[in-house]
Amino acid sequence: MDCRPACAACCIAPSITSPIPGMPDGKPAGVACVQLDEALRCRLFGRPERPAFCGSLRPAQDMCGASRSAAFALLEQMERATTP
Repeated sequence: MDCRPACAACCIAPSITSPIPGMPDGKPAGVACVQLDEALRCRLFGRPERPAFCGSLRPAQDMCGASRSAAFALLEQMERATTP
């Protein structure tokens, strides 16, 4: 599966606890990463500054579903399930 154009659910829905350039404390769930550009693409993709968490995400049916809204719902569910 390839990333859905203009989705960015994985850059918005989950929390990221490691530093991101421009977000030194990471980001809370539901907040857009500052590294998203106007086309909802990651400015850090393929760069060493990209957090390991982000690099570990791979588009798959169980994470992305059949639509952008499904991806948000699935990722929000995963976030709730993994929040201490």
